[in-house]
Amino acid sequence: MLFGRTNVNKFLVEEQRRNPALAGDFSMLVSDIVRSCKAISHGVSRGALAGVLGDAGSDNVQGEAQKKLDVLANDAFLHHCEWGGHLAAMASEEMDDIYPIPAGNPRGDYLLVFDPLDGSSNIDVNLSVGSIFSILRCPGDIAKPTVEDFLQPGTQQVAAGYAIYGPATMLVLTVGNGVHGFTLDDEIGEFLLTHPDLKIAPETKEFAINTSNERFWEPPVRRYVEECLAGKTGERGKDFNMRWIASMVAEVHRILMRGGVFMYPRDSKDPSKPGRLRLMYEASPMAMIIEQAGGRASTGRTDLLKIKPDALHQRVPVILGSRSEVERLIRYHDEYDRGEDKPFTSPLFAERSLFAGGD
Repeated sequence: MLFGRTNVNKFLVEEQRRNPALAGDFSMLVSDIVRSCKAISHGVSRGALAGVLGDAGSDNVQGEAQKKLDVLANDAFLHHCEWGGHLAAMASEEMDDIYPIPAGNPRGDYLLVFDPLDGSSNIDVNLSVGSIFSILRCPGDIAKPTVEDFLQPGTQQVAAGYAIYGPATMLVLTVGNGVHGFTLDDEIGEFLLTHPDLKIAPETKEFAINTSNERFWEPPVRRYVEECLAGKTGERGKDFNMRWIASMVAEVHRILMRGGVFMYPRDSKDPSKPGRLRLMYEASPMAMIIEQAGGRASTGRTDLLKIKPDALHQRVPVILGSRSEVERLIRYHDEYDRGEDKPFTSPLFAERSLFAGGD
């Protein structure tokens, strides 16, 4: 029975009563974000029927081709969040610079950082995509916010969340007091609390990584994956499943629901990029969610939440999920850096393997 269930607005009011640090118009800001996610969900669900599939004919700041829905999702966040008087400025993965609140609109004490449509390569094949957001306080003059105001470590986030647009649209949110999941009821247009206090199992038999990049991985990651692939006959003594969806939102959501570890590690594919995922738009908000649910988030060498950004679109390696697996990967990186790791030989390229030379 849906009657009487807590919706996201009631949840936020109750959280504000428990936590004075969330005073002011915080709940109204999240309500604006929720409206953005509802609008994006509608666009994603309509797909080809609304003519929103395919390329937009433009590139974002990272030089990546934008999809039509990338642009529409970005516009949805700007449209729903710029007028309410809760924000000093916004920053988006799809925009080169920060977006100050337009002149004539009231301004508030918060900053909003967002990836409007994560996993957009999945759009045209009708797989799950999502939106990621992070809320910070503006430490400077709210009338003249700067890029420097946004460059805060993940520990300073007031809240973080994502929406996943799948068979059902869900909003997953943390305000620093656990992680809670809300499902959109299309009949009444409300996100209802369906998954309170989500927790990540510390142990797992599932990992997610793009194995096409194996030749570029560092030895600690190759060591970990080799052990997982060896299954019951290897050092771990158990079989693992591998998953890869190419959408961080979908990967993290699966980990929250049933455990696992997600890796987009440092590699040598492009030496100019120490990592592939954006710290402020993807890594920091997801790290807050994962750690609030009892998991762990790291680059392999540094806790993700402790990294202070040095640029608006900074990239970092990301390893997050079930605590025991992430801590194992951190240990492997430490042993490698100290020269104490085990010798590594990939079975794929060993002598007499599928790829070995021979008569």
